[in-house]
Amino acid sequence: MHHLFRERPATTEGTAVDTRPTKIMYVAEATAHGGRAGYVTSHDGRLELKVAMPPELGGDGDGTNPEQLFAAGFSACFHNALILVGNRAGYDLTGSTVAAKVGIGPNRHRGYGLAVALSVSLPVLDAEVAAGLVDAAHEVCPYSNATRGNIDVSILLG
Repeated sequence: MHHLFRERPATTEGTAVDTRPTKIMYVAEATAHGGRAGYVTSHDGRLELKVAMPPELGGDGDGTNPEQLFAAGFSACFHNALILVGNRAGYDLTGSTVAAKVGIGPNRHRGYGLAVALSVSLPVLDAEVAAGLVDAAHEVCPYSNATRGNIDVSILLG
């Protein structure tokens, strides 16, 4: 376990479900060099990307940006959770996809906030079964658990 993380038993306070991990199984490490006008690297050398402000935020767009990276991570993680709950329920989700859109904009507190829209495609399942699997995946996915109550996450099943 990484020294910055401490293990703790899962507890609930009030009516909110405590979704913090009770055991850290993996730690990803990345470093930003130059903020939104530089590059990011991972400690294992697998990731080295140029980052740039998108034109919509006044940049040249000559690189990826944190919102794209967050969208990639959320969509991959949610899709994995969906496949997991689908397999547990006896469904083969081959051909399914999850796309994520991450929006950024000013909030009411002189800072910035995010909003996420997930678009889930489960072409081989009827709508009721698909909706149940999406709801179950939303409870399992670590990104869903991390963002719940903090940012707006909408899920479109199509």
